[in-house]
Amino acid sequence: MQGSKVVRQSVQGKWALVTGASAGIGLALAEQLAASGANLVLTARRADRLEALAGRFIGEYGIKAQVIAVDLADPAAPQKLFSATEDSGLVIDILINNAGFGYYGEFTKGDAAWQRQMVDLNCAAVVHLTNLFLPKMVDRKRGYLMIVASTASYQPLAYMATYAATKVFDRFLAEALAHEVAKHGVMVSALCPGPTDSEFNEVAGLHQIPGRKSQSAEEVARLGLEGLVEGKPWVIPYTAGKIMVFMQRLAPRRLVSGAAAKMFRPKG
Repeated sequence: MQGSKVVRQSVQGKWALVTGASAGIGLALAEQLAASGANLVLTARRADRLEALAGRFIGEYGIKAQVIAVDLADPAAPQKLFSATEDSGLVIDILINNAGFGYYGEFTKGDAAWQRQMVDLNCAAVVHLTNLFLPKMVDRKRGYLMIVASTASYQPLAYMATYAATKVFDRFLAEALAHEVAKHGVMVSALCPGPTDSEFNEVAGLHQIPGRKSQSAEEVARLGLEGLVEGKPWVIPYTAGKIMVFMQRLAPRRLVSGAAAKMFRPKG
């Protein structure tokens, strides 16, 4: 894989920490960074998978890579991750907050503990990790922070209500921080993908919606990283998503949310 030239110019030789790096968009982001010359700290729950990926990235791209297996739904995990990088003397200049999952189905039929865990991982862990690593970037007057949100963050989404709400949180957090820390030389961006080839649908239990084409995780990652280093506070990596978001600004909210509910209503 060839890394993006514009990304390479910004990340080569720097250390990047990628959460949820074992599959899907997280894996694609990690590989794009490795191909662009960044060193990696890979984190997710599956240590064996991370070790295999780290070995491959080292062999193919000549970078350095470390693995720290944690479950970021555990409130203690962000501090463990931060302490591990600090104890190793690693300067994390790029933080990719990607770890997360979704739930598809009627809210009243969803498991309460599972949805609470989704909020903990998609929101609380993102805040905690960002609060640990971002001040160091501000002090150094350099750094990049990506928070992976979703186009689901642009409208109320029936049958994925909690997931969409967590992604609103993520997007708003990223966009607000982008304005706070730009003066310190730190760039923050919300990556807002739509349907993507990944494990997300399988984990969330989401069926394939007719007429919705999936984008490759590799393309999402490439466009997201290019937008991050170019200083874009948000990136929607596909044309249909950009059109959808623009059109929603012109339509009544009730019409938008109603159309989304019809699209996502479970079959049968």
